[in-house]
Amino acid sequence: MPQETFLTAANPPAPLAERLRPQNLDEFAGQEHLIGKGKVLRRMIEGDLVSSMIFWGPPGCGKTTLANIIAMTTNGEFIKLNAVNSGVADVKKAVDTARENLRM
Repeated sequence: MPQETFLTAANPPAPLAERLRPQNLDEFAGQEHLIGKGKVLRRMIEGDLVSSMIFWGPPGCGKTTLANIIAMTTNGEFIKLNAVNSGVADVKKAVDTARENLRM
């Protein structure tokens, strides 16, 4: 019987970048003007006062990481859409989900 490795496992471990992704604002690097101690976005996140946001920027600048941190820190839900892979139906579904969450 062949030995199972991370390449053949039914549930392989997450990629290294995902495992090393910052988990809170103190671990996040950059955007100090927004999420530094006492700054506006950090106060909104810590006070659970964040509304809908759209992050825009080049790949690797921290958009997804910051969105994940906000979702983990607040009582919000993180709906991930990629402009390259998502269509109108995906956006409508996300909006419907958001509306349903507001009702609850």
